[in-house]
Amino acid sequence: MKIENIQVLRGPNLWSVSRKKLIQMRLNLEEMEDRPSNTIDGFYERMKELIPSLYSHRCSPGVPGGFFERVIAGTWMGHVIEHIALEIQTLAGMDTGFGRTRETKTPGTYNVVFAYLEEKVGVFAAESAVNIVQALIDGTEYDLEKDIQTMREIRENTRLGPSTGSIVEEAISRKIPWIRLNNQSLVQLGYGKNQVRFRATMTEKTSSIAVDIASNKEETKRLLQEQAIPVAKGITISKTEQVIEAIDRIGFPLVFKPFNGNHGRGISININTIEDAIAAYEFAANISRRVIVERYITGYDFRVLVIDNKMVAAALRDPAHIIGDGELNIQELIDKTNTDPRRGYGHENVLTLIDIDRDTLDLIEKKGYTLETVPEKGEKIFVKSTANLSTGGTSIDVTDHVHPQNIFICERISKIIGLDICGIDIMAQNLTEPLTENGGVVLEVNAAPGFRMHIAPSEGLARNVAGHVIDMLYPPGKSARIPIIAITGTNGKTTTTRLIAHIVKNNGHRVGFTTSDGIYVQNTMMLKGDTTGPVSSEFILKDPTVDFAVLETARGGILRSGLGFSSCDIGVITNIQEDHLGLSDIHTLEDLTRVKSVVINAVRKGGWAVLNADNKYCVQVGKKADCNVAYFSRDEKNPVIVSHCKKGGIACVCENGFITIIKGDWKIRVQRTIQIPLTFGGTVPFMIDNVMAATLATYLHGFKTEDIKISLETFIPSAAQTPGRMNIFEFKDFRFMIDFAHNPDGYNGIKTFLSHIDSPLKIGIIAGTGDRRDEDIRELGKIAAEMFDYIILRQEKHLRGRTEENILDLLKAGIANGGNTPYEVIPKEVDAIKHAMSLAKSGAFITALSDVISNAIETVQNYQEQERNGLFNV
Repeated sequence: MKIENIQVLRGPNLWSVSRKKLIQMRLNLEEMEDRPSNTIDGFYERMKELIPSLYSHRCSPGVPGGFFERVIAGTWMGHVIEHIALEIQTLAGMDTGFGRTRETKTPGTYNVVFAYLEEKVGVFAAESAVNIVQALIDGTEYDLEKDIQTMREIRENTRLGPSTGSIVEEAISRKIPWIRLNNQSLVQLGYGKNQVRFRATMTEKTSSIAVDIASNKEETKRLLQEQAIPVAKGITISKTEQVIEAIDRIGFPLVFKPFNGNHGRGISININTIEDAIAAYEFAANISRRVIVERYITGYDFRVLVIDNKMVAAALRDPAHIIGDGELNIQELIDKTNTDPRRGYGHENVLTLIDIDRDTLDLIEKKGYTLETVPEKGEKIFVKSTANLSTGGTSIDVTDHVHPQNIFICERISKIIGLDICGIDIMAQNLTEPLTENGGVVLEVNAAPGFRMHIAPSEGLARNVAGHVIDMLYPPGKSARIPIIAITGTNGKTTTTRLIAHIVKNNGHRVGFTTSDGIYVQNTMMLKGDTTGPVSSEFILKDPTVDFAVLETARGGILRSGLGFSSCDIGVITNIQEDHLGLSDIHTLEDLTRVKSVVINAVRKGGWAVLNADNKYCVQVGKKADCNVAYFSRDEKNPVIVSHCKKGGIACVCENGFITIIKGDWKIRVQRTIQIPLTFGGTVPFMIDNVMAATLATYLHGFKTEDIKISLETFIPSAAQTPGRMNIFEFKDFRFMIDFAHNPDGYNGIKTFLSHIDSPLKIGIIAGTGDRRDEDIRELGKIAAEMFDYIILRQEKHLRGRTEENILDLLKAGIANGGNTPYEVIPKEVDAIKHAMSLAKSGAFITALSDVISNAIETVQNYQEQERNGLFNV
C-alpha cells in the first residue's frame, strides 16, 4: 500500500460543511486491492487482539461490533485504515468519529477521510494506521502504545491549552468564528473590524500596566496593603546572605518563591531551618534573581476567579498527594493514584498524572522518607508543594460558599490591580467567613489565570467561566462577524468579485476582496498573485480595518484545504462549465458541481444563494440548497425564473435591454445594459451575466437599486478595474484586447464579442494549459480557428507535465478541425505580441488570450507609451 498524498482540510469542504477538520489521505492499495480482509488468514483475530476497542465502531450494521462484522465478511483495507485512524486518536485522548472511504476514478486508489482534533496528530494517525494495517497483514508485532504516546505528545505540543481551548469552544457554541494566529495560544475571535484577540486568558482589554503590576509580586502586595487588603508578611531578597535577615524579620515557618515565577515553579513551603531556607532560596533563584520570602500561612489554598470585575468561580486547591494504606510504598502509591481514570497525560483529562521530580523528592525527604518508605494507613503525604493542576493537584469547587464580604474583597482587588481577568490566590481556613475574621490572606494576584480548575474540578460543579469571557468581549448587540459574499464558478468569478466590491465600496464600506490577480483592501493591492484560496480569505478576515469581505473562491483551494471562512452571508455561482476536469479526482461536471456547491452549503441560515438559472448544474445546486435561493438569467421567460418568481422568489433578468430585479410579480429596472460599460454596449452576454450576479447579490444584501445603478455606470472595463478581462487598448491603426479566457466556454464568450467587431483582420494569440484534457486543448484551437483570421501560437509557460510540442500539436489539430485558418508558432509571448502588431493593418483587431495577464498588459502599455512619444516601431 502506498500513501500518495495527505491533505489537511480546515474549513467547510467537499466531504462535510459542519465537520471542518478532516484528513483526506489518497491511498493506493496496490496489490491489496485484490485482497479484502476476509482473504487474509488471521487478519481479524490479530486486529481484534491489538485494538479490541474497535468493537464499539458501528459501521454498516449500525450496532456495536458492526465494524468487526464487516471485517469478517470482507472489506477493503482503505475502510479498515479509516476506522483504525479514528480509534487510535480516541485511545490517545482525542475522541473522533466521522469517517468516509471512497474509491477514486483510479482503480485501487481511495480517498480515506477521517476527523481529527489536532491536525499534526491527524496526519500522524493516517500514517500510523497504514503501518498498523500492514503489520496486521504481515502478521508482525506492532508497538501500538508507542504510537499512542507519540500522539499524546504531539497533542500536548500543538494543542490550545485548556483555558484557551475553553474560550474557543464557548465561541464555537455561540457561532463566533475563530482563527489561531500562531502555534501557541494567540487567537482571534470574529472577523475584520469586529475581531477581538486573546492569548491564554489575557485579552486585548487586559491592561499592560495591570499585567506588569501583577507580575511584580512586591508591587502587588504594596498596593493591596495600602488598600487594607489582608496580605502575607514578607520581603524580597536577592542574595544568599539576606536569607538570615529574612528569617530574623519574619520568623519561621517561611515560603520562598521566585519574584517573576508562575505555575508554582521554584516555590518551597513550610521552611523551618536555616539550611532548608538557604536551599529554598537557591531553588527559587534559579527561576528569578529576586526571591520573595513570606510568612507561611497555615490553612487551605483557594483560587478565586474574577472576570470583568465580577467573581465567577472559586476553588479549593489541594497539592498532589497520596494516602498511605500501610502496605504500599510511596512510589507504589503514586503509581496507584495515577491509575485513576480521571488522570491523563498533560491536559487530556480532568486530572494530570503525578510525576516524580526534585520537588517531590525534597518534600518526602523533609519527612525523613524515601520512595521506598511505606506510610502508615491514613497518612496524607504531599508530593508537590503547590496546588497547580498541571502538576497533579486537585480542585474542589466552592463558588457557592464564598462569603459576600470575600466576594467584595476579590472584586475590589481586580479593580485595584486593573485586570479584566484576575486570579486571586488566598490562604485561609475557609472562604465562608470574612478573611478579616479568620486570618486569611491574599498571597498573589495572577494575570492570565488558568481556568482548568473551574471548568473541570475534581469535585463539585463545573463552572462555565469561558462564557463570562465571551460575555465581556461580545456584550449584547456587538457582532463578531462582517458581511461575507463568496463568489465561485468556472468563468466570470474575478469580474463579478470586482464589481461587487466596487458596489460595496461605493456604499461606504471598507471592503477587502480576493481575486485571481491579488488581494485588495479598498483600492490598494496588498498581495499579488492568484489569491483565491483559504489563506487569502483569512488574510482579509484577519484585517482589523475591513468591514465587508468579497471573496473569490476557486476550486483548487476548496479541494486542497476547504474554505477559509466558517460561513458566508451570500454565495454566488456564476456558472459551471468544463474546465480543470481530470484533476484532483474531478472528472465530470457533476463532480465539479459538488465542489462549487461547498460555497452554497456554507451560506448561513437566512443567507442567500445567487445562481445562474441558464446553467443546469447551478439549478441542481439550487434545488438542494439549505438557504434562500435567488436566480439570474438572460431570459425572463426561463422556466426556472418563471416558476421561482411565481412562488414569490427573487430573480435578476435581462429584459427589454434592462437589468431588472423581479420580486414575485414586481419588476424593478436597475439600468439599461447599453449604459453599463462592462457589457460593451450590451454585446457581451457573459459580461451581462456577471452584472446580473453582482446586482442580485448586492440587492439581496440590502443596497438600494439607485446606488447599485450608479456603481454599474462607473465600473469601467480596464486594466485598472478588470485586469485581464476584455482590456482593450487603442492604437492609431488598430486595437489590442487582452483577456484571460482559458477554457472553451471563455473562448466562446470572446467569439460572441468578436462577432460584433467590424475589422478587416482579426488576429489571435493563443496558448494551452498543460493540465487540461486533450479534448479541451483541441477545442481551444477549433474555436480560435472560427473567430480569428490569423492565429499566433505561443507556449512558454504552464506546461504542467506536458511538453511544449505536445500542447502545440493539440492546438494545431483543433485549428484544423475549425477551418483553414493560417497560423504560425512564436513561443515567447512578448515576441508574439510584437509580431502581431507588425502584421496589423489599418482597422485590425488583435486579441491575446493570455495566461500571464500582468506581463501582457505591461508589454502592450509600453507600446502605447512609445506610440504617444513617436517611438513606436514594430
